[in-house]
Amino acid sequence: MIISNHSMSKLTTSLGENGLAKYSITNVDSEVSVNDWVGHELTLKFNALIHCLGCNKKIKKSYGQGYCFGCLQSLARCDMCIMKPETCHYHKGTCREPEWGLAHCFKEHVVYLANTSGLKVGVTRRANTPHRWIDQGATQALPWLKTKDRKSAGFIEKTISAQMNDKTNWRKMLSGSAEGLDLKSLAEETEELLPDGVDFDFCDEDLIGISYPVKSYPEKIKSIGLDKNPEIKKVLKGVKGQYLIFENEVFNWRKHQGYIVDLSVE
Repeated sequence: MIISNHSMSKLTTSLGENGLAKYSITNVDSEVSVNDWVGHELTLKFNALIHCLGCNKKIKKSYGQGYCFGCLQSLARCDMCIMKPETCHYHKGTCREPEWGLAHCFKEHVVYLANTSGLKVGVTRRANTPHRWIDQGATQALPWLKTKDRKSAGFIEKTISAQMNDKTNWRKMLSGSAEGLDLKSLAEETEELLPDGVDFDFCDEDLIGISYPVKSYPEKIKSIGLDKNPEIKKVLKGVKGQYLIFENEVFNWRKHQGYIVDLSVE
């Protein structure tokens, strides 16, 4: 299979039978399964061209996983409140894109517990489940609380993160599957930390288990990218999170959004 001048975007994800994470990319109008690449030699050749995800302008360097510097400064999706939702400033009238903010931040959000490189608390839009958990390489996820907006969910996450990790150690996540956790019991134990004055409801949903198309995990992890390695030709050992896993190296696909590549699979 050969795909020429492919504009990279985040790997599309879904949850298949028996909880297997399914990955794909879009080629013209068809979906191409990335899971099927595992075990085959993959070649990525960078064409020294990047398009900004926001304005499609040709750029030499991308920021924020695919944007030009101008879009990084002007788009709401690139604002700090996306990473720290408790700092939402929409009510001040200072949102960079008010219509975008209404469409994305004032929808139902979920506060969840997940097992990625270990226990973590996180926030995502309801519409973004289970994709968010797959993107993080979670092997277990529990929708815990639901709120009517992103800021409320972020405030809960911020409060809980004083006692619980809210980040994933990507190296540990790519070293193998984390030991199973009783997320429901951990959620019950954490209820006493929930802040007052924030509206939320309990989700009352089942634990979600996720497995990944990985034949083997690397013993030593080295991250490689197309800027220093414009042609990567290696046997794909697996996919987890938004990473391609090779023998002793990993490639962050999402970091290269907007890169134009020629792609082939033997």
